[in-house]
Amino acid sequence: MIVPIGAGSVSDLVVRVVADRMAKSLGQPIIIENVSGADGSIGAGRAARATPNGYTILFGFASAVVLNAAFYSLRYDVLKDFAPISPVTTYSWVLFARKTMPANDLNELIAWLKANPNKASAGISTAGYRLLNVVFQNETGTRYTLVPYRGTPPMLQDLLAGNIDLWFGSADQLPLVRAGSIKAYAVTGEMRLMAAADIPTFDEMRLPAVGTPSWNGLFAPSGTPKDVISKLNVAVVDALSDLAVQSRLADISYQVFPREQQTPEALAALQKADAKKWWPIIKASGIKAE
Repeated sequence: MIVPIGAGSVSDLVVRVVADRMAKSLGQPIIIENVSGADGSIGAGRAARATPNGYTILFGFASAVVLNAAFYSLRYDVLKDFAPISPVTTYSWVLFARKTMPANDLNELIAWLKANPNKASAGISTAGYRLLNVVFQNETGTRYTLVPYRGTPPMLQDLLAGNIDLWFGSADQLPLVRAGSIKAYAVTGEMRLMAAADIPTFDEMRLPAVGTPSWNGLFAPSGTPKDVISKLNVAVVDALSDLAVQSRLADISYQVFPREQQTPEALAALQKADAKKWWPIIKASGIKAE
C-alpha cells in the first residue's frame, strides 16, 4: 500500500489502522510504503504505473488524486489512471497558532494579520495546505508567508517552538491546545468537533468558503480486474465496520464514510465532483506549487 506522504503524521496512523484490519480479511500482510515528495504526486505516480493486479494499491488523499492535477504537469491522469476501491475517512482542519500569538479569537487574529501584512508565516506540506491558506487569505484580506515542509512532524515542532505562526492541522493536535502549548481559532466543516465544542467553525465565523477536500480513499491502478477491486472493497468495508477501528479513528477526529458510500462508484463520483469544483478555483487564483 503506497502512502504518498512521510511517516509519522496522523494520516499515516489512519492508514496503518485500516491496513492492519484489512490484512485480517485478506489473509495476508499489507506492507506500507511511504513515498513522499511533490505534494504526493511521486507516490501517486508510482501507484498509477504499478502492475494492475491488486497487489499494489494507493491510499490516496484528495490533494494527491484531485488537487495536484491543477498544480502540476503530471505524468498520469488522476481521473483515468486509477481504479477507485472505496472512500475511507473524512476529517476537519483546525487553524492553529503559536501560543504567543497576540489574538484570542479568529476575529482578533484576522485584525492582527491585517495590521501586520506579510509578517506572519504558516507551515504547508501539500498542495491542499497551500490552497487552504490561500483561500483563507483571500476570504479575509490578509497576507502572510507560506513555508514548505516535507511533512507534519517538522511543521508541528516549529509551531511549538514559535518558528512559524500558523498551521492548518488535524484535530489530533487538540490536546496541545488544552495543554496551552498552541492556540486554536476555528475548524473547517459544517459542525463543531465533538472533541473541541468550544472552537467555532469557519461557517459560524462567516467564512464558509474556507476549506478544501478533506477525505482519503483507496485506489488501484487503472485496468485492475473488477473481481479484484471487489475483493479489496470487501476488505475495506470489513475494516471500516470494525468497532475497534471506528473507535480508534474517532479518537483522532477522523470519521468513517457511511456504509452506503463505501463503494468504488461513490469514490469516483467524489473525485470527479471535487475536480469540477476546485480545479477552476486553483487556476483562477494563480496558485503555484513549489
